[in-house]
Amino acid sequence: MKNLPIDALRTFVAVCDAGSVTIAADHIGLSQPATSLQIKRLEELLETKLFLRIKKRLEPSEAGLKLYPKARQMLTLGDEILNEFRQPELQGHVCLGLPSEFATSLLPAILGRFSNSYPNVALEVVCDLSRNLLSATQKKRFDLTLSLHNQSSEERIGAIKSDQLVWVGSPNHRTENQKEIPLVLAQDGCIYRQKAIKQLNDANRPWRLAHTNPDLSGIQAAIEAGLGVTVLARSTVPSSLVMIESEENLPPLGSIEICVTTRSSSNNDAATLRLSEYIRHSLL
Repeated sequence: MKNLPIDALRTFVAVCDAGSVTIAADHIGLSQPATSLQIKRLEELLETKLFLRIKKRLEPSEAGLKLYPKARQMLTLGDEILNEFRQPELQGHVCLGLPSEFATSLLPAILGRFSNSYPNVALEVVCDLSRNLLSATQKKRFDLTLSLHNQSSEERIGAIKSDQLVWVGSPNHRTENQKEIPLVLAQDGCIYRQKAIKQLNDANRPWRLAHTNPDLSGIQAAIEAGLGVTVLARSTVPSSLVMIESEENLPPLGSIEICVTTRSSSNNDAATLRLSEYIRHSLL
């Protein structure tokens, strides 16, 4: 007898909901190849094709539409069984500070999985520039902080990994070809803003500030509208935007270091450390 793997069904539902393997992979915390492989194995097991590509979106085939509600039912039942027999969960309150681009592009899925696993832990999320999150007046309020740093350091506590910085633009507007590069950036104090302006100045490339917005969703909308280009960490680039290759005559940007640190005086050490583990494992 063959068994339907629950993890493959969860991946199938995620791809149906997202219409994209890339977006679904972010939501369920898998790599894009691993997500595609699970779909392929499920199709081989069921001996049918579950998706059709219509323009740029993956849509469920007739077989996929038939499977979707049943897969949902199996996932719901599985979650109910786990919750019924699971040992008492963590409890408490965790205040998390993080940069807005990570709140928008990466952490909703991570925080969603954490909340589903530990429903008795209340999460308070505050988005701000790393500079502000780490200021003497602010950092005491956070149990856990995800921050970005311009340079890596072996002595820095909580370092997870380095992430490459990339130029990002719209697939429909080639604004990077303008004589003066139009920039869409966050406010003063943003690491990405500092890096973009410094590298353009060092390369003697003319630029102008076309639009300023405090969070990634606003920056994304401005770029989609053709107002300019921006700088982001490679892992946070939204699917609606594209990375601009180096041959476009834009200077290299280097990388940033991502750190996760806990407040030593936190009263919710168990919940804070568990959330820290979730974030670390998801970002690695």
